[in-house]
Amino acid sequence: MNKKKFGLLSQIQYPADLRKISEDQLPEVCSELRQDIIDEVSVNPGHLASSLGVVELTVALHYVFNTPDDRIVWDVGHQAYGHKILTGRRDRFCTNRQLGGIRPFPTPLESEYDTFTCGHASNSISAALGMAVAAKMENHPERHVVAVIGDGAMSGGLAFEGLNNVSSTPNDMLIILNDNDMSIDRAVGGMEKYLLNLDTSETYNKLRFKASTWLHARGYLNDDRRKGLIRLNNAIKSAISHQQNIFEGMNIRYFGPFDGHDVNNIVRILRQIKDMKGPKLLHLHTIKGKGYKPAEQDATVWHAPGKFDAATGQRIIEDCTNRPPKFQEVFGNTLLELAKQNPHIVGVTPAMPTGCSMNIMMKAMPDRVFDVGIAEGHAVTFSGGMAKDGLQPFCNIYSAFAQRAYDNIIHDLAILNLPVVLCLDRAGLVGKDGPTHHGAFDMAALRCIPNLTIASPMDEHELRRLMYTAQLPGKGTFVIRYPRGRGHLTDWQCPLEEVAVGTGRRLREGRKVAVISIGPIGYNVEQAIDSCKLPAAHYDLRFLKPLDEALLKEVAEQYDSIITVEDGARMGGMGSAVLEWMADHGYTPRVVRLGLPDHFVEHGTVEELQHICGIDPLGIVKAIRQLYEQEK
Repeated sequence: MNKKKFGLLSQIQYPADLRKISEDQLPEVCSELRQDIIDEVSVNPGHLASSLGVVELTVALHYVFNTPDDRIVWDVGHQAYGHKILTGRRDRFCTNRQLGGIRPFPTPLESEYDTFTCGHASNSISAALGMAVAAKMENHPERHVVAVIGDGAMSGGLAFEGLNNVSSTPNDMLIILNDNDMSIDRAVGGMEKYLLNLDTSETYNKLRFKASTWLHARGYLNDDRRKGLIRLNNAIKSAISHQQNIFEGMNIRYFGPFDGHDVNNIVRILRQIKDMKGPKLLHLHTIKGKGYKPAEQDATVWHAPGKFDAATGQRIIEDCTNRPPKFQEVFGNTLLELAKQNPHIVGVTPAMPTGCSMNIMMKAMPDRVFDVGIAEGHAVTFSGGMAKDGLQPFCNIYSAFAQRAYDNIIHDLAILNLPVVLCLDRAGLVGKDGPTHHGAFDMAALRCIPNLTIASPMDEHELRRLMYTAQLPGKGTFVIRYPRGRGHLTDWQCPLEEVAVGTGRRLREGRKVAVISIGPIGYNVEQAIDSCKLPAAHYDLRFLKPLDEALLKEVAEQYDSIITVEDGARMGGMGSAVLEWMADHGYTPRVVRLGLPDHFVEHGTVEELQHICGIDPLGIVKAIRQLYEQEK
């Protein structure tokens, strides 16, 4: 790609270079930056629409603030491609999300301009408040701290917790609300409707700022008086407008909403409010996918569209004819099938109806599916409340995001053993989204919780049968984990039959060495045994909890060595459960555990990462051969 084709962008390596450009040239910088993002993502897929929507904001922030000394804390990170390009990574942006290349989300491990970990929603306000307090305590009074929150993240509980603390802790931070009425799917909930209707006069804010500056310069406006005047002002304004501003009700100065695509006006506003004392919130209306018509028209599809023709907007869709479906598609279709049979079934998802394919049931039965927004803890507890009074919720959460609901799973489901089917989508290695999104820890984290049934299907038939089993009476809290992407069977529409809870399967007999796997990683095991031509046995454990004790007893008594293989954390996972059972029952076979290592796995294709972790067919072959060599 011709990186020199952009007249202004080619002159910008770092924000210091941007700040040398005249203000009237900023719209052209935005145009070039937007086109650069489109060109790059069209051939190296990633998150497109969110980054297009904040181009003007990104340019304005780095133009007004002295980054990296001033702190910009991005929420989620989907929208940070422009930020990466402007902060020394333009030449390497073509490696974004590739093994060994630029990381998928901002992280201080990559750049000093990336101030905090990004990937999960709603953490920016809390992290930025911490930085603002640290600036005061570490004698950096000149440092500005900005939190950029959007893409539906304001609906997350952590955002409200942060706002509550911002209102009561001395700080001068700025919160920028990038309000595009979207997360991945369209944002839902009362907060989103509230933000759409919220309006404040720009003229009014100008007058108020000038008045406060005049009073402060003459010594009439100390901190105590300022807070009192803000409260009085908010009360008067609410009475006149017949509308309570939730932010000003928390003593956070509110400005907006303004057009988030007028870069010169954003620069003017930021300069106007950057040195104001006390917490401030700037509300910007933006369009997700701005400047690229296909993305504007369908922001959900173009959130992460895959490869496409940048000139025509034509997406390059792989030919899926005669290919197995995605696990997500099997889940969505099976859920609708079950819901037609069982009137008590309802669906719950935290802002992921399209990603997890719950939109299939949502379209057919809109009154029985609940998108609760980015609120994983609430999704779990809400499901528990429905289950307590007679419904059968299927709550679908990406494995990495379910970490945010750990206490809710324990306190609000497991203690009462409520009949909620918790479907953990994207379990295991997810690929190019990297360490914030790998579903690495669910098995290790959940297996110690009483009352849970935990299962992982090896293929699409097993997923359907486990979903059917989970909604039968008396099954309690039932966890089903499965990976992102395609399964292995094209004839996935098998009959719905009950699976005996706590039972595994012997897939092939063998001699001396047995391999125990759980979930779709079992296909890697099958391929490995076929290729190494050694008589290893293979067992699909299927249930992590309760364990199939008859199966483990058979393995312990018939085989000298055992290999466990899992697409999850090796420490505390399925292999650890097998070892514990063996020790508890007096068996002492040699056990080799294969799984994800005790460090965060980087980004790359699933195949590349499985190879690095030693759980691809080659890694499993190596482990099998080593054991047979030792048995000689």
